[in-house]
Amino acid sequence: MAMEKAASFLSSLIGGGGGGEPAATVKSILIYPIKSCRGIAVPQAPITSTGFRWDRQWVVVNGKGRAYTQRVEPTLALVQVELPPEAFTEDWEPTADDHMVIIAPGMDPLNIPLAAECATVDDVSVWEWSGAAYDEGTEAAEWFSAYFGKPSRLVRFKADCFPFLIASQVPTINQDNGILGTEPTETLLTFRSDEVLRPSHKNTRQVYFGQNLVCKESLSGKVKGRIIKVGDPVYVLQAFTSSNEAPA
Repeated sequence: MAMEKAASFLSSLIGGGGGGEPAATVKSILIYPIKSCRGIAVPQAPITSTGFRWDRQWVVVNGKGRAYTQRVEPTLALVQVELPPEAFTEDWEPTADDHMVIIAPGMDPLNIPLAAECATVDDVSVWEWSGAAYDEGTEAAEWFSAYFGKPSRLVRFKADCFPFLIASQVPTINQDNGILGTEPTETLLTFRSDEVLRPSHKNTRQVYFGQNLVCKESLSGKVKGRIIKVGDPVYVLQAFTSSNEAPA
């Protein structure tokens, strides 16, 4: 019964996936240049072969190269990032005069050149991924080390490593003050937990949060001129009645 309710709920959200009509429209687009820091609301975003351009291209790591997340460093939520507005238009390429600006409470603004060449560092890891990345230099390292009070560095991925993500705006970290809380996790567990969606599996109190979205054109790498805009329709190409039927 729990699975039937969950399937019915999801079906109502996506419009049943039939009839050729859009299941939804893009309500907003948020780009997160630095993973786990504040996002930038934009009216449109160019598509690269693995996701939105500029989305999660940078990450702050500790002295061992392990990425910070808001679960570990909640005050990442207070770090604001600014990019030139034209960065979200087609075919734009940065020049030596273009920067990413990083702002945080109690800190002077930090400017990161978008077109500068950087040294490579190895042993950077984010969740299951590990590999090499570009080091954004001493000034950025000192800035983030001062902000967190421990050795930290800002690195940039050599290529976009994350796909598009469809998700509700319900983070556990309070985005206004950077304080860790229990909500909305406890509420999400009542209808998005493995106990509800995968009752035949061992219950680990895991929340199934958001869905990765694949743009068909991006799979071939032929993505020049592709942009997703607020208001674009979203179609369901295939629907499943339960998580057990979905491909792993």
